[in-house]
Amino acid sequence: MSTLHTVNKSPFETQTLLSCLNHCKDGDAVLLIEDGIYGGLAGTGLSEAIRQSASRVKIYVLNEDVKARGIPAERLMEEVTGVGYDGFVDLVTEHDRTQSWL
Repeated sequence: MSTLHTVNKSPFETQTLLSCLNHCKDGDAVLLIEDGIYGGLAGTGLSEAIRQSASRVKIYVLNEDVKARGIPAERLMEEVTGVGYDGFVDLVTEHDRTQSWL
């Protein structure tokens, strides 16, 4: 049974993303939404944690939230996959349950 984890808080303000990654199991997915998208930026202090987690967990970012914050897609880590709202719905249906990290 796999879980889709959604993280909406900036990893530079809370430890939510790191806690989420520590609880993820192989085959889970993490979707970074709202200010959580900052966790997908390349060249930050969290980049290595994301890179290590991406070997067992798929990591996504909501494209609309990236655009809303004026961040160019090139600033995202290559381990992070962008999805639109349709992709968000697909992720929900592909996983057995959804866990929101607020």
